[in-house]
Amino acid sequence: MPSVVSGALAELIAVVDQLRDPSGGCPWDLQQTHASLVPFVLEEAHEVADAIRHGDDDHLAEELGDLLLQVVLHARIAAEQERFDLDTIARGITAKLVRRHPHVFGDRSAIHPSWEAIKAEERASRGEAAGSSSLSHQLGRQVRGQPALAAALTISRQAAAAGFEWQAIEGVWAKLNEEMAELQEALASGDRVHAEAELGDVLFSLVNVARWCRLDPEEGLAGTNRRFLDRFSRVEAALGGALSGQSLEQLEVLWRQAKAEIRAEQDRPKGADQSSEEP
Repeated sequence: MPSVVSGALAELIAVVDQLRDPSGGCPWDLQQTHASLVPFVLEEAHEVADAIRHGDDDHLAEELGDLLLQVVLHARIAAEQERFDLDTIARGITAKLVRRHPHVFGDRSAIHPSWEAIKAEERASRGEAAGSSSLSHQLGRQVRGQPALAAALTISRQAAAAGFEWQAIEGVWAKLNEEMAELQEALASGDRVHAEAELGDVLFSLVNVARWCRLDPEEGLAGTNRRFLDRFSRVEAALGGALSGQSLEQLEVLWRQAKAEIRAEQDRPKGADQSSEEP
């Protein structure tokens, strides 16, 4: 298996090298930079997560391949500028894994240091200032690559663990209601910038509600997206794909019908649609 994987990776690297070849590569790939590829990195990471949720191995393998392409492509761009290459990336993460798991790769009888203690040592070895170990600084580094919803949950959890927390969930609900009122006021004022800021406050408050109730807001929203698309596709099918010109009342009827159909399918015993007679 290792030789097969190595061969496959070498082939991928060669393909990316050809795509970035100035004398005969792909014009689109040659135009890409680290910055221009950011949306694609985020998109592929989200698609990997979606494939995991659906439990489809073929789909997951495909999406992981798309994400791997982004890593190889970024490495190639950096190598062209003589900054670093794929080997640098691989050596760096390998060394980090070994360093952060001394209980596995070192003295197994030694006391296992905490993850944060190891990371603090790494920061000290890089000469980072003592102030950089503050919670706000750590959180800023930790969430900079996360989607906003996931980052909000990370910040909320760690701030609460440090003591910045309500005494009861009633305080969380009160904060949410307060932020909702402020959002409505901002919208009424017509100040779009202010309204957007208040919308962010509402969403952050909802994340706090989710944390208090031990719910995952990312999974909750992903599930809502899937359910909406399932229902919406049934409405489209019922109308032959033509939604324009339909009254809101008619669309609402079809929406409720779609919800009922999905609920009935979910409640149906497994195998109930199959004949019980022997062939």
